[in-house]
Amino acid sequence: MKVLILCTGNSCRSQMAHGFLQSFDNNLFVRSAGTEPSAQVNPVAVKVMAEAGIDISKHIPKRVDEYLNDEWDYVITVCDQANETCPVFNGKVKQRLHMGFEDPSKVSGTEEYILSEFRRVRDEIKERFREFYKFLKKYTNELIH
Repeated sequence: MKVLILCTGNSCRSQMAHGFLQSFDNNLFVRSAGTEPSAQVNPVAVKVMAEAGIDISKHIPKRVDEYLNDEWDYVITVCDQANETCPVFNGKVKQRLHMGFEDPSKVSGTEEYILSEFRRVRDEIKERFREFYKFLKKYTNELIH
């Protein structure tokens, strides 16, 4: 099963979703990319994911163009802007989904407040992608049997 997760900057939400989905099943082929990738993964995203036991510190934001000719079972956008500007894939995409999440990197305030927002969004991403993974397992089991 091949899953591509798209966001605008590929520095926060898509990286967290990538980390969680891959942690649920190492047999999944998961990649993430951005329509306008940042220079690096957001350090606060790295921190809150480490709190959840997932290391995304080695992830590097990628441009979606690298994956346009590939075949994907699922392409999932996690921000509204990426959903609206999602490029046309020349390869095959079996399903395209949108799971929108607020961008915690846009939050301002105290360090404590910013951390709490990153954690809130991280937890939302974890739950939504856990549900998606359960659906995948059920769906693939039904196809096999």
